[in-house]
Amino acid sequence: MSNQENNGIAGSGCEVLIPFNERKPLKDIEKSIIKTYRKRIWSRFVKGIKDYDLLKDGDKVAVAISGGKDSMLMAKLFQELKRHGQIKFDLEFIAMDPGYHENIKELLIDNCNYLNIPIHLYESQIFEVIDKIAQDYPCYMCAKMRRGSLYAKAQELGCNKLALGHHFNDVIETTLINMFYAGSFKTMLPKLKSANHEGLELIRPMYYIRENDIQTFTQKSGIWPLNCACMVAAKKTSNKRTEIKELIKKLKLDFEDIDKCIFKSAENVNIDAILGWQKDSKKHSYLEFYDEE
Repeated sequence: MSNQENNGIAGSGCEVLIPFNERKPLKDIEKSIIKTYRKRIWSRFVKGIKDYDLLKDGDKVAVAISGGKDSMLMAKLFQELKRHGQIKFDLEFIAMDPGYHENIKELLIDNCNYLNIPIHLYESQIFEVIDKIAQDYPCYMCAKMRRGSLYAKAQELGCNKLALGHHFNDVIETTLINMFYAGSFKTMLPKLKSANHEGLELIRPMYYIRENDIQTFTQKSGIWPLNCACMVAAKKTSNKRTEIKELIKKLKLDFEDIDKCIFKSAENVNIDAILGWQKDSKKHSYLEFYDEE
């Protein structure tokens, strides 16, 4: 897996349990995506797909279902797009059991059955492996292994794209994590080609959707998403993504658009005003071009 593919995967699949209302009828949940949440969710989903050319006629997309709030919504968005959109594509919904407690696994299956999401559920025992080999940084290694497993399953099902449920907040948090803790300026890209699985492309169609809108949709629909459910991560007290999330929340009190500016910074990099950059694994310094006219 390339460095670019690793950007921002720490913490992927980990969710916070959200208090839920009484579960709404499925037809009302599906209708709300197009009607109630048209501006905040549906339009941003469609815009992300169009802006970054994430979907083409003839694609077969493996939609990764962790059971968390993001992936459950993404699955329904893809179903609605297939029903109402103009692009002709096929879907497979893949759900990995990395070693869930039986009750967690039952909740995942129950949610998917109720929401009419026909999942391919398979076991990987990743939690057990992580507990043995990566106790210091379990979230990073877990996410990396889950990614590889999902790629392999998508390829097995004949898919050419793997869709993950990362959203707008994941993007800006990843940007700051790389700046503060890795000393590099990298962001979470909306799509990238797999380095180890030929013909497969990873896409993030929820790139523009805000986490609070996903939470609102989940709460109002009465869906109870899975949490991380990882006993290895539960032993750890430090979570850099949570710290960054809290920092952004505090900064927004003084500057409401701080998150938008962080997002835009990755689109407006001025090569003439940075010390160095990396392209195709080769590092460059601005001094290489300093004396050029």
